Amino acid sequence: MGTKLISYIMLDGNAREAIDFYQKALDAELYGIQTFGEMPENPEFTMPEAAKELVSHAMIKVGDSELMFSDAFPGHSPERGNQVQICISSADVAQSQKFFDALKEGGTVIMPLAETFFSPAYGMVTDKFGVTFQLYTEGKEEC
Repeated sequence: MGTKLISYIMLDGNAREAIDFYQKALDAELYGIQTFGEMPENPEFTMPEAAKELVSHAMIKVGDSELMFSDAFPGHSPERGNQVQICISSADVAQSQKFFDALKEGGTVIMPLAETFFSPAYGMVTDKFGVTFQLYTEGKEEC
């Protein structure tokens, strides 16, 4: 698979409502939904009880396109301008690194590109124009 750009909508605790709305409005199919409580536990971080039922990641399929969703983690509410992000999905770690390095020039690294439980290389960066990108490398499980 080549590189894809996927819109990623960050919400403030109402992702499930938005997913239901867009499924109906866009005749979309739900591909998957995961809560923060379903993520692997991190012994260095205690998950607040209020976060466990929030959506950490979901995807719907609209025709040939995908739309992704997440609730913001408590204390990190999205603001106007960063509610919609672009996820760059690639099958190649080197390609993800190249994109990440280019986008961070003059921008701000939100999460360094690194291996996670769901990707061999994932990171987030806001570029010099204020656009937030998620770099996702396929390989561990479907995005």
